[in-house]
Amino acid sequence: MSEGKIIAEKQNHLGRVIFDNVAKHNAMSKPMWDALAETMHNFDADDSIRVIVLEGAGDKAFVSGADISRFENERANVARIKEYGKSVNSAYNSVQHALKPTIAKIGGYCYGGGMGIAVCCDLRICSDNSSFCIPASKLGVGYGHENTKVLMDLVGPSFTKEIFYTGRRFSAEEARKMGLVNHVVALSKLNDYVGDYVDTISENAPLSIKTTNLIVNELLKEENQRDMALCDKLVEECAASQDIEEGRRAFMEKRKPAFNGR
Repeated sequence: MSEGKIIAEKQNHLGRVIFDNVAKHNAMSKPMWDALAETMHNFDADDSIRVIVLEGAGDKAFVSGADISRFENERANVARIKEYGKSVNSAYNSVQHALKPTIAKIGGYCYGGGMGIAVCCDLRICSDNSSFCIPASKLGVGYGHENTKVLMDLVGPSFTKEIFYTGRRFSAEEARKMGLVNHVVALSKLNDYVGDYVDTISENAPLSIKTTNLIVNELLKEENQRDMALCDKLVEECAASQDIEEGRRAFMEKRKPAFNGR
């Protein structure tokens, strides 16, 4: 039985994570969840990579959810369900807490675990033929509180409840209006549009981007759990960096800065 795979590719400053299970609209197996976590950790540790893009193979789906045909084996009993859940949560955490900017490039179906992955990314850019759904209530699945909160932080409690209560499919435009995605573009323009975003981010100062990433994550925590000393330290590191000097010189010399992340 095919279980699909995760393809990891490097292109200059870009790390690509490709969900490849085309026959099943890129549905996720347990080995794919495990491989996603490993790939994200490897990319995050690679100083040459400045942006990570997550996308589905083919042109029909980002990720259509978990591979239900494998549930009899992968989720046959409580112990296996818990083990499966650990793999999923590890994958989600590797995306949500990545130090590098992450972009979900969504073309087509983005269902269940696919939405779980997408909401953990920093940005979501989708094609106009994309659709979104979490069918947990149609499968009797209890959705974990951690990823539910990530979704709720994006779209608010009312839309979160609507998504879960109905289990229905939402269009790309509905997703944009509720704040689930940042941008909706024609499918024919999706690659170029995301490519432009990758170039823009890659050309900016990595330390500044890392600082914003981590500070926003801290601010999303409960107030008594925030590490504000870390936030201050990150800002101070930017102030003492080579990049801030390069940015100043480039501005005065009317040229594009060449940041090195130090």
